[in-house]
Amino acid sequence: MSLMDVANELVAGCRENREGANLDKLYAKDAVSVEAMEMPDTGMGREAQGLDAIKGKHEWWNNSMEMLEGTISDPMPHGDDKFAVIFKMKVKEKASGDVMDMEEVGVYTVKDSKITREEFFYSMDEC
Repeated sequence: MSLMDVANELVAGCRENREGANLDKLYAKDAVSVEAMEMPDTGMGREAQGLDAIKGKHEWWNNSMEMLEGTISDPMPHGDDKFAVIFKMKVKEKASGDVMDMEEVGVYTVKDSKITREEFFYSMDEC
C-alpha cells in the first residue's frame, strides 16, 4: 500500500466506525502512539508502545466516551512517509455526563505500508 492508500483507509475507517479493524490492518506490531499530554485518571502515560497498547487506548476511549458527532478531514500528505488529519468531535464522558467539543490533529508516520507512529496535537484546555 502506498502512503495515500494507508491514509485514505485510515480516514475511511474512522468515518465508517471501523477503527478497531483498521488497527490490525494498518498498524505495525511495534507502532507507537503519542498523546500531547498524560491523560489524567487513566493510568496511561503519554506513549503507548506496541499494537496491544494502542488497542488498549481505543478500548479505554470507547468505554469512557460516547461520540455524539464528529468529522475527520481528508488526509494531508507530508513527503512520502507522513500524513495528517484533523478530527473534530463532540463527545460525552460516560461517567460524568459532561459534553465536550474537541479538535485534534493526528500526524501519522508510515513505513513499509504500516503506520509506525501516531502523534496527537490538541489544546490542553480540552483535557
